[in-house]
Amino acid sequence: MEQLLPFIQDYGFPVVVTFYLLHRIEAKLDTLNQSILQLPEKMSIPE
Repeated sequence: MEQLLPFIQDYGFPVVVTFYLLHRIEAKLDTLNQSILQLPEKMSIPE
């Protein structure tokens, strides 16, 4: 927590919260992107 205080003082609370949330959601976005890229082959009708 002490490491975050200088960032909050320098950049402001909203900027720090935004970067924290973007960092947390990055892995979930990568997983979602992989799922979307695989969707066409999973939806293809086998003949």
